[in-house]
Amino acid sequence: MIKTIIFDIGNVLTGFEWRAFFQKFGYSEETLKRISKATVESGTWAEYDRGVLADEEIMDAFIANDPGIEKELRESLQNIQGMLVRYDYAIPWIKELKEKGYQVLVLSNFASRAYTDCKDALDFLEYVDGGILSFKEKVIKPQPEIYELLISRYKLNPQESVFLDDTVNNLTAAEKFGIHTIHFTSKRQAEEELWKLGVE
Repeated sequence: MIKTIIFDIGNVLTGFEWRAFFQKFGYSEETLKRISKATVESGTWAEYDRGVLADEEIMDAFIANDPGIEKELRESLQNIQGMLVRYDYAIPWIKELKEKGYQVLVLSNFASRAYTDCKDALDFLEYVDGGILSFKEKVIKPQPEIYELLISRYKLNPQESVFLDDTVNNLTAAEKFGIHTIHFTSKRQAEEELWKLGVE
C-alpha cells in the first residue's frame, strides 16, 4: 500500500525550459550549442546542483568549458528567472493527493540560483510535506546518499513509497532501496501508473 509519493521537480512539477531560456537572448544557433555544452549538457551542471561551490566558482567552471563564450555565459546566467516554467497542475495535484491522505515529498537535483531566481515556478513547494533539494544537502541523484537521507529523515518505508522522475538513472538508484518508481512522461501517464499501484 502506497503512503508516500515523492516527486522530482524539473519536468515533473515544473518545466525545465533551458533551451527556450537561452534562445531568448538572440544568440546564433552555433553559440546556443556552445552554451548548452558548457552548461546544462556538461558535468559541471551536476556540481551546480550539488551546491558545494560558490556562484563565482561555478561560473568560472562553465567558462573553463568554453572560454570563447565567456561574455555570453555571464550574460545569460546572471539571472535565470524563466529557466523554470510553472506547471498549472502542480498545486491542484499535490493538494488532491494530500486530501486523500498521502504524504507528498520532493526529491530534486536543484541549484541554489534556481531556487532564488525561479520562485514564481516553485509556488507548489509550500504545499508539500517536505523533501530534499540537492544544493541544501550537498548531495545529488543518483548518489545512494540522497535516497538514504530521504528515507531516514522522513522515516519512510520504501515499499510504501513511490518516486516519480523523468530520468531513468535516478529511478534505478531509488529501486535499489526498494522504492517503487514511475518514469514520468506526462501527468496523465503518471496518474495511470499510480493507479496501478493502488493510488486513487
